[in-house]
Amino acid sequence: METEHTAEYRKRVRAAGIASLTGWAMDLYDLTIILYVATTIGPQLVPSGNDMLQLSFVYVSFAVTLILRPLGSAVFGGYADRNGRKRAMLYAVLGVGVSTALMGAIPTYAVAGVLAPLLFLILRMAQGVFVGGVVASTHTLGTETVSPEHRGLMSGLVAGGGAGAGAVVASAVYFLVTSLVPDDDFSLYGWRIMFFTGLVTAAFSFFVYRHTEESPLWQGAVQVSGAAAKSSPLAEIFGRANRGRTFVNIAIAAGGATTYYLTVGFFPTFYGKGLGIESSTAAIILVIANIGVIAGGLLGGVLSDRYGRRSVILGIGIPGVVILPTLYLWMSNLGADQVISVAVASTAIAIVMMAASAPILIFLNERFPTSIRATGTGLCWNIGFAIGGVTPAIVTAITPGMDVVTIRLAIGISVAAIVMVLGAFIAGETKHLGLGENAGTTSTTHHTDEQHFHSQIESAHRPRIAPEVQHTEKAT
Repeated sequence: METEHTAEYRKRVRAAGIASLTGWAMDLYDLTIILYVATTIGPQLVPSGNDMLQLSFVYVSFAVTLILRPLGSAVFGGYADRNGRKRAMLYAVLGVGVSTALMGAIPTYAVAGVLAPLLFLILRMAQGVFVGGVVASTHTLGTETVSPEHRGLMSGLVAGGGAGAGAVVASAVYFLVTSLVPDDDFSLYGWRIMFFTGLVTAAFSFFVYRHTEESPLWQGAVQVSGAAAKSSPLAEIFGRANRGRTFVNIAIAAGGATTYYLTVGFFPTFYGKGLGIESSTAAIILVIANIGVIAGGLLGGVLSDRYGRRSVILGIGIPGVVILPTLYLWMSNLGADQVISVAVASTAIAIVMMAASAPILIFLNERFPTSIRATGTGLCWNIGFAIGGVTPAIVTAITPGMDVVTIRLAIGISVAAIVMVLGAFIAGETKHLGLGENAGTTSTTHHTDEQHFHSQIESAHRPRIAPEVQHTEKAT
C-alpha cells in the first residue's frame, strides 16, 4: 500500500522530471528553429548569390548562440547554486522565449541593409545567454530530485528526451506551417511564424515551472550549512582541485555535441540541399529521426544505471566511431524517392549517437559537488556544445558544394566520437560517487526512493557536516 510519504516523493519526482524535460525540450525547440529555416532566411539577411555563403551565415549565427551559452551558465548557474534551481529556470525561460520571438520581427536586408543581419546576431547572442541559463538549472533539478538508481534514466530523459521532444515539436510546427503557407509566401512571412512561436513555448514552460518544487539536495545543502555557498563557483571550477576535471568534462561534452550537430542537427539542411527531399516530407523524416533520439536517450540512460556511465559511453561510443559515418555515407547515396531508407538510416544514426551520449549529463553532475554543480555542469556542457555547434559552420564554409559535404561530415563525426570516448576513458567511472550522498562512506546499504527523499529533507534538521563537501576530493 502506498504511504503518504511515498506518494509525496513520487509527485515531487514527477514534477521535477516534467519540468526538466519541458525546459530542455522547449528551449532546444527555440534554439533549433533556425536549422529548419536555414535555407530560407539566408537570402533574406545576406545579399549574395552564393548559396553556401548564405548557409554559412545562418550556421555562424547558430554557432554564436552556442558560444554565448557558457556565459549564461556562468551567470544563471551561479544564481542557481546560490538561490535555487527553480528561480533560475523561471527567469531564463522567459528570456529565451522573448528573444526567439523578436527574431521573427527582424527586417530583411532589402529593408534595413546591414542592420538586418546585425540585429539577428544580437538576438541570437541574447538567446544564447538565456538558453545557457536554462541548461544550467534544468538538469540539476531533475537529477537531484530523483533517487540514485534512476539518475541515469533522468539524464537520458532530459538530454535525449528533451532534445528529441523539442525537435519533434519543431518538426511538427515546421510541417504545419509549410503545409498552410504556400512556398512563395514562406520566404515572406512563414519563417517569421516559426520564431513567433517562441512566446508560446515560454508561456508553457513558465506555467510548468511555477508548479515545481525546489531540488531537495540543494535545499538540504543550504539548510545544513546555514546558507548558500558564498565563494565564487567559477573560482572553484577552475581552481586547482577541479581544473583538470573541468577540462576533461569539456572534452567529453564537446565530443558528444559535435556528433549531435553533425548528424541530427545537420539533417534539416542535408535532406533538402543534399538529397533534394521536399520540405513537408523532410519534416516527417525529422520527426521519426528525433523519436530515435528520444529512444536512444532512454536506452543509454537506463543502461548507465545498470552498468555505469563510462561503460555506456565507451561501449556504444567506440562502435559509433565507425557506425555513424558509415550510415551517413550510405544515406548520401540515396535518392529523394527513397524516403523509407533515408528515415531508417537517420533513425539508426540518432539512436546510436544519443545512446552513447545520454549519460553525459549525469556523468558531469557526479563530478561536481552540490554547491557548484549547476555552474560546473552547465558551463562544461555549454562550452562543449559551443565547440560542437561551430562545426557545421566550419564544414559548410570549407566545402565547395553539397556534393562533397558528406565526406567532411563523416570525418568530423569520427573525430568527435573519438574525443568523447577518450575523455570518458580518462575520467573514470562516476556512478559510485552519487551526487554527494556516497562521499566519505563505504556503505553499500540500499535506500528506497522514499528513504532517499526524506534523508535529503530531514538533513536540514540534523546538525552535521554535509557529505558533498568531500565529493570534490573523491571524484577522479
